[in-house]
Amino acid sequence: MSAVLLSTAALSANATAETEHHCEGLDRIHVPGAGLQQISCHDDMTTSALAGTPYTDSTDWASLAAAGTQNPTGVPGTQIDGYFPDSSHLNTTHGWNHDAQFVIRLPDHWNGGLVVTGAPGVRKQYSLDTLISDWVLARGYAFASTDKGNSGQNFYTDGTRPGDAIAEWNRRTTELTLAAKRVVAQAYGRAPGRTYMTGISNGGYLTRWQLENHPELYDGGVDWEGALWTAKGPNLFTYLPTAVAYQAGRAGHDDMIAAGFTPGTEFLWPYHETVYWGLTQKVYRAEFDPSYDPGCPGASAGSTTAEILAPCASDASYDYAARPRSVHRAVDGVSLTGRIGRPMITLHGSLDALLPIATDSDVYARMIADRHRSRLHRYYTIEGGTHVDGLYNAYPDRLRPILPCYRSAFEALTDWVEHRAAPPASGTVPKPASGDLINSCALR
Repeated sequence: MSAVLLSTAALSANATAETEHHCEGLDRIHVPGAGLQQISCHDDMTTSALAGTPYTDSTDWASLAAAGTQNPTGVPGTQIDGYFPDSSHLNTTHGWNHDAQFVIRLPDHWNGGLVVTGAPGVRKQYSLDTLISDWVLARGYAFASTDKGNSGQNFYTDGTRPGDAIAEWNRRTTELTLAAKRVVAQAYGRAPGRTYMTGISNGGYLTRWQLENHPELYDGGVDWEGALWTAKGPNLFTYLPTAVAYQAGRAGHDDMIAAGFTPGTEFLWPYHETVYWGLTQKVYRAEFDPSYDPGCPGASAGSTTAEILAPCASDASYDYAARPRSVHRAVDGVSLTGRIGRPMITLHGSLDALLPIATDSDVYARMIADRHRSRLHRYYTIEGGTHVDGLYNAYPDRLRPILPCYRSAFEALTDWVEHRAAPPASGTVPKPASGDLINSCALR
C-alpha cells in the first residue's frame, strides 16, 4: 500500500474558492502501485510559480529552452509527486534517494485529455516542465512525467543484464500511463477522453516505442528527435565512436561526414566534443557492452565534471559491428521497428550534432514506410534546428529553436486525431528570414 502525504501549504491566501474546493477532495486520489505519493494544491502549477520550491527542479530543465521563450502562467490545480517501488537509488530528488519517481499535474480546468512523457537524456521527472508541462497544462491537459526508472550519468549501473536500464525506461513509461489514467478518473470522475505520448530525445524514443508496443494506451504522439536504436544499425554506436576518434585526433572531417554527421554542423562540433560525444558513447557502451572496457567507466562515469565528460580512450576504436552477438541482442531488446499503431508526428533539426538526422529520423521514417504505416506518420525537418534549443542563444544567426514548431505539431496532431484534419505533408520547415523564431513556427 502506498504512503500518502497530503499538503495544502502551496495554496496561496488569495486562492479562488474553486481551487479551495478542489483541494478538499484530494484524499480520494491514490496513484495505483505507488510506493509513496505526496499531494499538494497550487494556485499556479507552472514553473514561473514553482521555481525555487520542492515542486520542480530548475537544474533539471536548465539549458533546454532558448532565452526569450514565452510560457503561460497562472494554471491552478493539483500536483502528485511520488515513486513506484524500485531497487535502485540514483534519483536523489526530495531526499528520497529512490528511482522511478514521477510527477502528475491535474489542472482545475480540465479539457478531458492527458499528456504523458519521460525525461530526455538522463535527466529526471521535472526536466520537461518548461518545454511541455507549462504549455499543455495551460491548454487544460493533465500531465504526467517519469524519470524512466534510472537517471544521471551512472544510469547504466541499474539492472543486472546489459540493456536492462533502458528496457526499464519503457516499462516505467507504461506503468505511469496506466496509473495516470486511473488518477485522472479519480480526480475528475471520468477517464481521459484522449491520451497523448510525447517527448524529446530519449523521450522521443519512448514515444516511438510506446506507439509501436502499446498503441492501445494512446491516441497519438509527438516525437521530438527521438533516439534511434536498431540492432543492425544505425544506432549511437555506429557513429559516436567516430566522433570520439575525431576528438582524439584519430579521425578527420571526411570520416565524420561519412559516419552521418551533417555538413554545416561543424560550428557545433567543439561544444559537442566538450559536453556530449565522449560521455554519451562511454555510458551507453557501458550499458550494452560492459565487457569492452570494464575499467572505463567502471562503476562510475566519474566524480568530477571533467571526469564525467571525458571520453574513454578505448571508445575511439569501438567497432559495434565486430562486437559479440550478445551485445547486438541487448540492443535488439530495446530496438524500434517502425510499426507504429497510432498517428505520430516526428520533428528533427537539420543541424542536430548529437543525433544526426541522416542516421536517426530519416532512417526511422523509412522504417515506418517499410511497415506500411506512413499514413499514420508526418515527419518535419526543422531547418536550422539542433538538439538543444538552449544553443540558439549562442548562435542566433545560424540556429532556430524547435520548441515553437513542436507546439504547432502538437496542435496539428490533436486536430488530426480529434477532428480528422490531416496535418501538412511531411517535408522541411524552412527557417524564416525574419519574425519571432523563438515563439512562432508555421508547419505549412
